Amino acid sequence: MRSDITIQPDTKVTCANCEACCCRLEVLLITETGVPDAYIETDAWGGGRMVRLDDGWCAALDRTTMACTIYENRPKICRDFEMGSCECITERVANISG
Repeated sequence: MRSDITIQPDTKVTCANCEACCCRLEVLLITETGVPDAYIETDAWGGGRMVRLDDGWCAALDRTTMACTIYENRPKICRDFEMGSCECITERVANISG
């Protein structure tokens, strides 16, 4: 990421313009939220994580709508990741920067 970019929260990020950049991050499952087994895999250390497709996107993401197909049962980290937050904007900038 470029060091000359200052990341600020962006309240203009909405469900309508979200690019689901966070759905390309590795998601470790540290609490039970009811994620269906089909979306869980075991990592090299024996922990649970969300399945990611070969292109890096979360397997629970509907690629047509860019919405989570298990939204009501999404992992805690996904619940805590706030749309428009500094973390969200950092991922959006990284996605644009390649």
